[in-house]
Amino acid sequence: MKKLLTEDWVVTFLSIPLLVIAGLASLLPNNGFTVAADLTHHAAWYDIAAFFIIALLLLYVGNRLLKRPTKGLIPSFVVIFAISLLAQWIAKIEAVKYYGFEAVFFSVLFGLLVRNLLRIPEWLKPAIQGEFFIKIGVVCLGATVLFSDVMKSGAAGLIQAVVVVGIVWFFAYWLARKFKVEQAAAMTLASGASICGVSACITASGVAGTQKKDLSYIISLVLIIVVPIIYLMPWLAGMIVPLFTDDPIIQKEIIGAWIGGTIDTTSGVGASSEMAGEIAQKTAIVVKATQNVLIGFVAFFIALYLSARGEGNKSYIPSFGIVWEKFPKFILGFLVASAIFSILQNQELLTLDAKNKIIETSMAKTFSTFFFSLSFVCIGMDTRLKDIISRENRRLLFSFIGAQLFNIIVAMFVSWLMFGIVKPALWPSTPRKAKANTEVITPNIQSLPEGFIIEEPIVDEEIAFDTITVSKK
Repeated sequence: MKKLLTEDWVVTFLSIPLLVIAGLASLLPNNGFTVAADLTHHAAWYDIAAFFIIALLLLYVGNRLLKRPTKGLIPSFVVIFAISLLAQWIAKIEAVKYYGFEAVFFSVLFGLLVRNLLRIPEWLKPAIQGEFFIKIGVVCLGATVLFSDVMKSGAAGLIQAVVVVGIVWFFAYWLARKFKVEQAAAMTLASGASICGVSACITASGVAGTQKKDLSYIISLVLIIVVPIIYLMPWLAGMIVPLFTDDPIIQKEIIGAWIGGTIDTTSGVGASSEMAGEIAQKTAIVVKATQNVLIGFVAFFIALYLSARGEGNKSYIPSFGIVWEKFPKFILGFLVASAIFSILQNQELLTLDAKNKIIETSMAKTFSTFFFSLSFVCIGMDTRLKDIISRENRRLLFSFIGAQLFNIIVAMFVSWLMFGIVKPALWPSTPRKAKANTEVITPNIQSLPEGFIIEEPIVDEEIAFDTITVSKK
């Protein structure tokens, strides 16, 4: 029972009610909750109250199960929730949306301002739990990644993840050692830069025996440097990828794979790839989820290497059991959520709204975005900019920046190779099947079948030519 009372397992179990709410979203008023841009209506505040109660309840129950302090949790969470709400509301302003700024940008910005301009009092600290909120967001995000999407890029995404992680890890470790970074810290840095940020850093540090101060600094580096990269990558990919191919679908998949293979945090991948479009985001999440799976294997090989040299944490004996022990269990929640909602889609039990979007997965995405916003407020509050540029940490800083730049370049070429050449050659895309009572035809309106009417013209990205969706009268 004690093995289930870890943050990964607790978060996975606490995410179940959110997935149930998402699954029943079509039965709720207005198809579920949302943070509206217009807060002058009572309905908008009802939704905000629902988000507040749900998140506070999950945090309280989580703290109780994990034996964390609950005293002062409510006033602390009120502040974090208010900052997150402000960030989400600002991100919905049309002028802000035009320039592509997402809620997570303002969340981490406001958190950084609070942390670095003001002194965080003790009463504000209980609810600052970025990892807790991130993991809930990741599990909810699983409900938006359906197997029909995963199968299109699964094999290519798996190969890319293994290749990129392998190359970047060894380069990052070599570079850190060149900068005379201590071995355990170099292994931790290499894991964070190549796999999935904070989770990989914590895992590698436990096996390698990294000093706590080095681990804290590397985690701060991961969380602060990921913020500009979230916005750099969609812009950079949009400039470079069209030079590789003219096919708009292949372009989106390369962009998504590049983002998924470059950005260190799962929440950062979700936020960044969303700016590049739905196809790019689905590919990015598949690649990132595959990288996350590699955490356990990297921990195993670190333990094997250090054991052979008689170094490292002696409590970790190299065995494949360590692969399961160090595997992030909340990723199982992500996969189960994806499986359940994929089955519901296959059985045609999910509902489309007026914009032809799945209501249930949209609600899951809203939950995911909401918890990501909370997590980035906490990340900002946990990050001291003074520590990032301090003299004693510059070797780690230069090593991490060098590894990150190398990661961007390697991920670009591997993404282009796998999704621009290999995947189109081995797994060519096929047109979607039309839904019941619906036909997808070429734009020859005169050939419209008898008994059908035009609903709306669309551009079907998967078929890659203009189509018209029509349905029976």
